[in-house]
Amino acid sequence: MENWITRGVAAICACGSTALFWTFGVFLAVPWREGRLLSLSAVEWQVLGISLVAGLVVAWGALHILAIADQARRPWLYQTLRVALLVAAVLAINGGMSWTTARVAV
Repeated sequence: MENWITRGVAAICACGSTALFWTFGVFLAVPWREGRLLSLSAVEWQVLGISLVAGLVVAWGALHILAIADQARRPWLYQTLRVALLVAAVLAINGGMSWTTARVAV
């Protein structure tokens, strides 16, 4: 029972990190499309940096919480969920970029 509670907390953290990665993708879309990633303003760097760093920290926390439940007893499940979280993060960034691209006029 305790493992399911721990997995539930890790899932909540993973959802939060996915939302932060989606936000990163939302704010990355316009500079990416305009080709000015290396000439961002200070505010754009802050928005991108905070959402990316916060997403990474929350994902790291989710993996550590998940390790409490599964790393020792079920290493294959832990590795599978690590890969799934990585895939979800990449898809969230792509989804955020797609969402912004669909709503911003060319």
